[in-house]
Amino acid sequence: MNLRQKMEFPVDFSTPPGEPGLAAPDSVSWQVFKNPIALFVGGVTAVLLELAEPRVRSGVWDHTTFRVDPVSRMERTGLAAMLTVYGPRSKSEPMIARVRRMHDRVEGVTPAGQAYRANDPVLLDWVQATASFGFLEAYSAYVRRLSPQTKDRFYAESAPAAGLYGATAAPKSLAEQQAMFDAILPLLEPSPIIFEFLDIMARADILPGPLKPIQRMLIRAGIAITPEPVRARLGLGSEWNLKTRERAMIRVAGAAADRVPITKSPAAQSCRRMGLATNYLYVRVRV
Repeated sequence: MNLRQKMEFPVDFSTPPGEPGLAAPDSVSWQVFKNPIALFVGGVTAVLLELAEPRVRSGVWDHTTFRVDPVSRMERTGLAAMLTVYGPRSKSEPMIARVRRMHDRVEGVTPAGQAYRANDPVLLDWVQATASFGFLEAYSAYVRRLSPQTKDRFYAESAPAAGLYGATAAPKSLAEQQAMFDAILPLLEPSPIIFEFLDIMARADILPGPLKPIQRMLIRAGIAITPEPVRARLGLGSEWNLKTRERAMIRVAGAAADRVPITKSPAAQSCRRMGLATNYLYVRVRV
């Protein structure tokens, strides 16, 4: 997510008036995805988990522009995420269909000789699970602690969109998420690409000037919420941990971002589309 543009996107989320999206205004998803701190941190976690799976790693690294143009790649991914959560169905569903068609052309073989297809439901389930885990846990860790019941709601809400993307067995609850992580852990493996990704994220011009000094700290915040067994397999040791004061700083920033409406953001525009106040998601806790 490119915060330089302060969450402005080349799509008008305020129209058509009254048209619902794949998630409702009172959903956990609308609360979580409005927060730029949770999105940045959770995005790091999600990509780390994706790159730990060798077939997904080859698909991402060999068939995207992330290595040469990471900011543009993140902007496109961010727009897709915002449309999925906030967009009216007349905009989100055609976008998802285009993504599916693009993925139809992505296939190959990993360095170890494993064949992969981007639209393989098993891989799509993993990508969906990692994204849900990253954003949800970042919000719960650095913005506002969420109960297990609220987390269950979040996973259940993601099912319609996940199905459209082709992730037919993505987790619909915390228990299903944990079961998937336990099952796939033996398949995860370290790779120099993971550290190349972290280096790219540290150097990329993602955050606005005043926030640039905390970019590396936010990256480590994403590593901090990565499950410990995964960190151990990837070689992400204690040198990547957050200091106590750093964790406190991120929580202050996350809580502040949760209360300050960005009027041109997808969240605020979508509230207006549904006949709600611009600050509907910000004035009080709704989940």
